[in-house]
Amino acid sequence: MCGLLAGVVLAAASFPAVALSGLAAKAGAEGFSELPSEIKQQTSPQMSRIYASDGKTQIAVMYDEYRSDVPLKDIAVTMQNAIVAAEDHKFYQHHGVDFKGLARAFVNNQNGGDQQGASTLTMQVVRMSLTYSTTSASEVVAATAKTSERKVAEMKYALELEKQLTKQQILERYLNIAPFGNRAYGIYAASQVYFGKKPKDLDVAQAALLAGMVKGTSLFDPTTKDGYPKAKQRRDYVINDMQSLGFVTTDQAAKAKAEVVPRTTRPVGNGCTDVSRNEWGFFCDYFQRWWMSQPAFGVNSYERERRLRSGGYKIVTTLDIDAQKAARKRILQQRKDDSVNALLLAAVQPGTGKVLALAANRKFKLPTAANPNPLSSDPAKKKAGARATYPNTTNPIITGGGDINGYQAGSVFKMFTMVAALENGVGLDFTINTTPRYVSPLYLDSGAPAACGGHYCPSNSSDKEKGSYNMWTGFGASVNTYFVPLQEKIGAEHVVDVAKRFGVQFREPGDNDLATKYAHDWGSFTLGVSASTPLDIANAYATLAADGKYCQPTPVQQITTHTGEKLKAGQPSCKQATTPEVARKALDATRCPVGDQAQLGSCAGTGTAKAARGVVRHPVFGKTGTTDAEKTASLVVGTTSIVVAGYMVNPDWQAHKDQMKHDVINPAVWNTVADYMDGKPSEQFKTP
Repeated sequence: MCGLLAGVVLAAASFPAVALSGLAAKAGAEGFSELPSEIKQQTSPQMSRIYASDGKTQIAVMYDEYRSDVPLKDIAVTMQNAIVAAEDHKFYQHHGVDFKGLARAFVNNQNGGDQQGASTLTMQVVRMSLTYSTTSASEVVAATAKTSERKVAEMKYALELEKQLTKQQILERYLNIAPFGNRAYGIYAASQVYFGKKPKDLDVAQAALLAGMVKGTSLFDPTTKDGYPKAKQRRDYVINDMQSLGFVTTDQAAKAKAEVVPRTTRPVGNGCTDVSRNEWGFFCDYFQRWWMSQPAFGVNSYERERRLRSGGYKIVTTLDIDAQKAARKRILQQRKDDSVNALLLAAVQPGTGKVLALAANRKFKLPTAANPNPLSSDPAKKKAGARATYPNTTNPIITGGGDINGYQAGSVFKMFTMVAALENGVGLDFTINTTPRYVSPLYLDSGAPAACGGHYCPSNSSDKEKGSYNMWTGFGASVNTYFVPLQEKIGAEHVVDVAKRFGVQFREPGDNDLATKYAHDWGSFTLGVSASTPLDIANAYATLAADGKYCQPTPVQQITTHTGEKLKAGQPSCKQATTPEVARKALDATRCPVGDQAQLGSCAGTGTAKAARGVVRHPVFGKTGTTDAEKTASLVVGTTSIVVAGYMVNPDWQAHKDQMKHDVINPAVWNTVADYMDGKPSEQFKTP
């Protein structure tokens, strides 16, 4: 290598002595030999792709640099030839350094001519690689500064790189690492941004345009007024060089020059607000929040986000396109996106925790000046704590997180009381002679709507609900004055414990305080006064259908690295939350509210959503829920394959005075289940 470099010195010696002041002075044998010869190259940032459960439908891409490496075989030969013509005519003849070209450029520059770089493709690969292998800003500056020291280092690296890689490998690396402007890094991104094509499909004119842009991405940007004529001139210059090098014929060159240069680029989405279909935005956001919570991807949020946006992952999620489409369709049949009240649906697969769908009558997008949230201009509601999430929002209104703690769901919580009772030896046939209003001897209350004489005194929705009930009929008719004394019998702390084991998150500080410190006295817990989300309840009921096995909800089916390694992160994480026998018994009673038949006992004609069984046409289980003054309404319906929970709420202003009706939410939930189950074989629940 010293001998080769000496050739540069000898060549320069025949020119003015000033030519030796920079490069030659730095090229002494001793100094040159001390330079490193191996680049500890890191992989350049790669965008991550997010797919639906079919592994084919792309939901979104996430990146810091829009780039995705492709093998040389998937890059048109025309593109390969164009970059050689544009940047390095002697690429296939030299060994990393074009010494004659280097000396010529050096003398030209010293004599005041137009500045020439004379960097070969190999030297450019070295320079770009160094920017991804350095660890500090000063090192990046040193790797890219226009100095003779940098040039000499590049030469040595380039000579060594040519020993380690073939010309094809160097060319592949160059095309994948080079910037092409307009947020496009590498040839895959450039092909997409400028032409909406794969690199293998680029023609001569397109390849020449892209190759010409590498010299100056801003100077030769065809999308700008000043850059357009320069880009065309540069493209034609590259085409001429391709012709002179024998890469194209005269006719091919003329035809290529006649092609119109594009003035616009194709929009490049990035993140969940740029999902392929807006209805997937809430799921995408849930996935991103899940990723950011996983220690496996980094010790802090910065590391986790960096890996997601630069790791080049292929992420196959659990989003079921058909289930999502059905949920969105059925929601819009009941409430449009501009409704102040929101219909929120979450779907989960029993036994895996896979989240199949997350849908709402909202657009997943940030409000804009042209389309602000209506509540943002209402001072009274803002003062009352309204969030302003309609019709556009990026808040996790379906899954919770941030300042979204959830919503009171009502009687769907009675299931936890039933499970706790069964665990403590109380049978499904346990009978209570109920009254329209119950005066609790255990729970005290003063000042709340359900208080009477200092005691907690809940009532039923109708005075007709009285008399003898067991768990089948009490659950089917949703009798409050059955479940409050049942909770008293076994202890509210046991009911709260079941809810925790079944995945209910106590996000509201007051709820969390009650759950952790005063659970024994939480008399109204069985009536669903704790804030929860549709995803919480869908997954809790899915635990029953999975024989008592609770699985953490997950949006991920498989994560594969850019090298093809499959990661374990996101795989089902399950534990036995209750015994299979208890789960089967509880599920037997949960068939009563939705019009199905219990296997061990009788529903006795009870049911608050009896039409569900006839609509779904499969064995079903579930429960309705309503809160005080009907400020929220809920319904959960499930089969052995899917559980869908729906809430009808005002996520912006929970102090509203609207009444949420089950004739709105119920059809959305059971029709979503019916659509998903259509054509699937009927499967009976396991007999207790």
